[in-house]
Amino acid sequence: MQEPTRQETARQTPDPGERQAEEGEPGTDLAGEESGELALPYWLTSTEEAANTTFLRMFRRLPKLLRAAWSLAWRASPGTTTAVVVFQLLGGIASAVGLISVVGVFDGLLREGPTPERVRAAVPSLVLLVLALAVRGALTSAAAAANGRLSPKVFEAAEMQLLELTTSVGLSTFDDPGWRDAMERARDRGIDAAQMLVDRAIELGTNFIGLAAAAGVLAVLHPVLLPLLVLAVLPIAWAAVRSARLGYRQVLRFIAVWRRQRMLAHLLAAREPAAELRAFTVRGYLLAEIKRLLSVATLEEIRLAERQVRTTLVGNALSGLATGFTYAVLLWLLWTGRMELAAGGGAAYAISMGIGKLTELAYSANRVFEQGLYFADFQGFCDLSRSRDEAATGRAAPPGFTELRLDEVTFAYPDADRPAVRDVSMTLRRGEIIALVGENGSGKSTLAGLLAGLYRPQTGRIRWDGRDVTAYDPESLRRRVAVVMQEPTRWPLSARVNITIGRYERSPHLPDIHEAARAGDAHDFVMELPRRYETLLSRHFTDGADLSGGQWQRLAVSRAFYRDAPLLICDEPTANLDARAEHDVYLRLRELAAGRTVVLITHRMASVREAHRIFVLDHGAVVEEGDHRSLMAADGIYAQLFTLQASAYQPAS
Repeated sequence: MQEPTRQETARQTPDPGERQAEEGEPGTDLAGEESGELALPYWLTSTEEAANTTFLRMFRRLPKLLRAAWSLAWRASPGTTTAVVVFQLLGGIASAVGLISVVGVFDGLLREGPTPERVRAAVPSLVLLVLALAVRGALTSAAAAANGRLSPKVFEAAEMQLLELTTSVGLSTFDDPGWRDAMERARDRGIDAAQMLVDRAIELGTNFIGLAAAAGVLAVLHPVLLPLLVLAVLPIAWAAVRSARLGYRQVLRFIAVWRRQRMLAHLLAAREPAAELRAFTVRGYLLAEIKRLLSVATLEEIRLAERQVRTTLVGNALSGLATGFTYAVLLWLLWTGRMELAAGGGAAYAISMGIGKLTELAYSANRVFEQGLYFADFQGFCDLSRSRDEAATGRAAPPGFTELRLDEVTFAYPDADRPAVRDVSMTLRRGEIIALVGENGSGKSTLAGLLAGLYRPQTGRIRWDGRDVTAYDPESLRRRVAVVMQEPTRWPLSARVNITIGRYERSPHLPDIHEAARAGDAHDFVMELPRRYETLLSRHFTDGADLSGGQWQRLAVSRAFYRDAPLLICDEPTANLDARAEHDVYLRLRELAAGRTVVLITHRMASVREAHRIFVLDHGAVVEEGDHRSLMAADGIYAQLFTLQASAYQPAS
């Protein structure tokens, strides 16, 4: 089993923003103030299990892991998987034929008679041996080629399965810390493990078939040689497994040191901290810290290499003694006449081949076991996500509605102490602008998520024109809703796609895109980009461009206009806009309300004065309802919030 190197570990390192932790190691000068930063990360728990497992447990789990690998490969490509297996089996048969041919060659060369006659007698077996070796080589190459096609297909299938399941669960599932932990484990190592499990299982199968060929020939030539073959390879297998475990334990002890070094190196090279790094002259300190961490880790790697060399030396010495004993038994069989000389030559060849295959088999078994541990994380996440999948009904939501009604709707996030929305009843009609106001944590955004179909209520019902929305496919329902988030996602796509993304029922036409961009006040700045609407909105790519927060907000508003949905939900849509742009957006939102329903969430009370109705939320419940004039007259929470904000614009007395 190959232990992870420092470089491989660095590639597995999460983003530097992650919390770091580890126990300080004696003699490493990392204890004390940093002991709380450097604990074993969750994604190395399987490495810890691999480092501490027993031989018996490992071999007990191998059949289950091999079945999982076979199933995964079969789902990815049945034809290619079949080809790999067939080529391997035929290669094993060719190996067995080659071993038997060796016996024939020795038999011909060692018989009585003149040398030319003995050579002629050996030629047929020699030709058969050459043909067997050639066929085995061709089959091995064919199996490798088939595996080369299968492996990326397995990776593709595993990654797509993970992404499909991750995006098919309800939004509330993302608030479940257990599910999120399972997702991170599956994403960090599970996809690679799925591919590598298949690769290692094929490697294990190849070595096993080669071993079976050698063992079969030895069993035919003399049964006593077979257990001696196993005895000869056990020390090498022990040394291989022990050496790998030493490597794993070193990873467990020093992974956080490498992670910390990687984090600091990232800070030296990243763009974001570059200005502060120079302004505060931090360069010298960080370089010294990185050098200290590297020195500690390098010293430990040298010690590890020395221990692994000693382990391998002991294993090879013991294996050499056992191999010598095996050949001594073979010579004794020949000496006592219990085996023909020709058969002895074939047996010697089979022993040499068998020892090699058994050694490789021990390595392969360890690799399968290790990858199987990470693959179990992948399988566990898939099973968990399927249990959280949103149910499809096969019924599409209608293109619009006249009335949207909520009846006693309650929703609570996983593990929350109290509901985020509690017993809310309201009616929204086509053409209305509805405002949701309240202090932070009052449940406004959660209620908007329920209206948008992002969440399903635990109790109560949401109906479109009297029909429960649970009767519709969640995806089809959400296609009838346009949402403008407070912090819209900055999709690293072109400006054109950023506006049209998510609307698949029609082909994008440039005039429609321009109209939506003008409605969202985005057209002018898009036309100033290097490639206009085809400009890639990301500085991480060549010819890419970035936008300000306000420009991204206007692009999100344009996307909502282009979606042309009967329900538009705006959650702080002008949070990043200046006063003039904010005024223009609200004017356009009022225009958009014609024939549609607009739900507006904002803390800027002046923006909701023109709303047809205003709902005031407090701790998840609707406590006031009415238009601006009636709510001001009621002198409740709304009047207090409005008066408080308005006072900031009054001249000082």
